[in-house]
Amino acid sequence: MTSAPRSLSTWAHNISPSPTLAVDAKAKAMLAAGEDVCSFAAGEPDFDTPEHIKEACIAALRGGKTKYGPTAGMESLRAAIAESYGTNYGLKVTPAQVIVSPGGKYSCYLAILATCSPGDEVIIAAPYWVSYPEMVKLAGATPKFVLTPDTAGFKLTPAQLEQAITPRTRLVILNSPSNPTGAVYTRAELAAIVAVAVKHNLYILSDEMYEHLVYDGAKPVCIATLSPEAEARTLIVAGFSKTYSMTGWRLGMLIAPAPITKACVELQSQMSSNPTSFAQFGALAALTEKEKTAAALKVMLTAFDRRRKYLHTELNRIPGVTCLLAEGAFYLFPNISSFGLTSVDFCAKLLEQEKVAAVPGSAFGAEGYLRLSYATSDEIIRKGVERLGRFCASLQR
Repeated sequence: MTSAPRSLSTWAHNISPSPTLAVDAKAKAMLAAGEDVCSFAAGEPDFDTPEHIKEACIAALRGGKTKYGPTAGMESLRAAIAESYGTNYGLKVTPAQVIVSPGGKYSCYLAILATCSPGDEVIIAAPYWVSYPEMVKLAGATPKFVLTPDTAGFKLTPAQLEQAITPRTRLVILNSPSNPTGAVYTRAELAAIVAVAVKHNLYILSDEMYEHLVYDGAKPVCIATLSPEAEARTLIVAGFSKTYSMTGWRLGMLIAPAPITKACVELQSQMSSNPTSFAQFGALAALTEKEKTAAALKVMLTAFDRRRKYLHTELNRIPGVTCLLAEGAFYLFPNISSFGLTSVDFCAKLLEQEKVAAVPGSAFGAEGYLRLSYATSDEIIRKGVERLGRFCASLQR
């Protein structure tokens, strides 16, 4: 008699699938089946990649740029990224401090693998991006969560960070502008938090993926510019997906002190060889053809800002719902705790009864909330929020 195959690894058993991708996939399947679904689940712009970026990639393909490339990314792109940090933030970066990876998610994972060992703790402010805890667990470390509610603007305080630190703490993850809340920290707020991290000699993973998607005069802050001590401990993750509507291109970047980047390059060499060669030429065009890129970004930001304000106003008109006005990214994170349902149950019933797809707050470590993306059409937002209001009214009968 043949025995059953051995069980899979600890990593395979302990990892959780992405809840945001799961909700988005279900909504898309329902749409494909002909159902009239209003989906607020997507974490990607509903705009196409700008033409000049696509044309640069097409030219690279036609020019035969389809072979293996440097593990850390092509030199010209790394130089352009380094230059952009000097221009945008006054941060002196050399190409040796830059590594281009197959996606910002991968860049985050590299940063965690390079700094954390089994038994280490990583402090993550909740609400958090869904992949942070899973990446920490895959590195053998332990995620430690600190809840930041809407009453605190979804922002971690220095006192909260100080209280969460133990002798095992190795890394703190900061995300501004935030996915899922859209919160944007001020320079003073980040400086106070970073001072605590420096005091305890912690590494800082600064996820700045949404840095250019800000509103109402909010300013993105590059944490590495706060002090020489911060720069020596900070790993910046950014990318092309959100700002340039290049989510499927899978290109992210990590900027860190050269010894850390060197370690990340060595890790990447064994896991993915190099970022996709021809895609990098599109990214280079995004950074070097600045006027075209700025014009495309302006169109996106204008639409996102209009949708943000409309959705925020309409959500706060629904009895039982309260919602802060986000200053960045393309999400709102309304509080639905008054209805007495878990966020999972709320979202399941909302999809079943009204064909509206939203991501439960529990996926982000914050029960009693929803994440709604306004990176979708004005018409879907109008219909969707009307249906959400009808659904909430049914719960109060």
